[in-house]
Amino acid sequence: MQSKTVKPNALIYLLVSVAVIGLDQWSKAWVLSSLPEFTPVPVIEGFWNWYRTYNTGAAFSFLSDAGGWQLWFFTFLALAISGLMAFWLSRTPRANWRSALPYALVIGGAIGNVIDRQIHGHVVDFIQWYVGNHYWPAFNIADSAIVAGAIGIALSGLFEGKAAKKAG
Repeated sequence: MQSKTVKPNALIYLLVSVAVIGLDQWSKAWVLSSLPEFTPVPVIEGFWNWYRTYNTGAAFSFLSDAGGWQLWFFTFLALAISGLMAFWLSRTPRANWRSALPYALVIGGAIGNVIDRQIHGHVVDFIQWYVGNHYWPAFNIADSAIVAGAIGIALSGLFEGKAAKKAG
């Protein structure tokens, strides 16, 4: 009888997700207790403001005026994607940080925004970047983690695909 060697999976990277959730929720608690609503507070003049605002939709306020059902839709979507990525983490070797870290970032960001939706009925955004009169939509740490994770997933797929093509 052969014994199978158990290879450690990447579920330990969920600690990164927990760190993202903690930092995101801490920053939003600070925003809610310290920043005035809808009033720019300059951080770097001409580029970066703290700007407390709310988003009932998704990226770029997509579906923000949909009437309320979007809260449950985006909650379900975020939980489903997080569950799928947690499953992928369970199938990813622990040493493969290039795949594991992006999954963990997306999970942490998605859950951070779900917490907002369930507690407040909207997502708290507060980072506003701009140049001149051109403003990027306000965002938060959870959004940043989701974007960084999505870029990481795309780059990981691109480079792993190239490596597999060379090997094959």
